[in-house]
Amino acid sequence: MDFHADMTAIAVRGLAGGTSGAVVLLHHPAAAAPGPAAPAPVPMAPPPATRPVAHEGPLLSALDAQVLEGVARGESTVQLASRLYLSRQGIEYRIGQMLRRFDTPNRPALVSRAHALGMFAAGQWPPRVLPERVKP
Repeated sequence: MDFHADMTAIAVRGLAGGTSGAVVLLHHPAAAAPGPAAPAPVPMAPPPATRPVAHEGPLLSALDAQVLEGVARGESTVQLASRLYLSRQGIEYRIGQMLRRFDTPNRPALVSRAHALGMFAAGQWPPRVLPERVKP
C-alpha cells in the first residue's frame, strides 16, 4: 500500500546554535477538500533503521544524572536531598548549574531539553539517563 502526502520540514536549533534536527509535518491530500487531481506520487525513502542520537548534550557526573532523573520524576528539592543524602542547598546548586548548562529557565524546560537531546532512555519509567551520557 502506498502512502502519499505533502511534506513540510522545519529546522530545530540546538544549544550551540546550529541545526540539531527537524520537525516534519505530513498532510494527506485526501483529507483536503476535493479539487484538481493530485500530482503523480514521488517514492519515499525507507526510514532509517535506528534513530540517531543527538550528541550536543553535555556529559553529566553520576550525581548530576541522579538529580536530573529525580527532577524528571517530579521529585521536590527536599525529596531529592533526602534520597541522595545532600542538603537542600546542594540540590538547588546542582539544579541551578544544570539550568545554566542546558540554557533553560526552569525544571520542566530542563527535563524537556534533556529529553530532546537524547539524554534519557526511550520508553522507560522512571526516567534514566543513558550510561553514555554519564562521565566515567
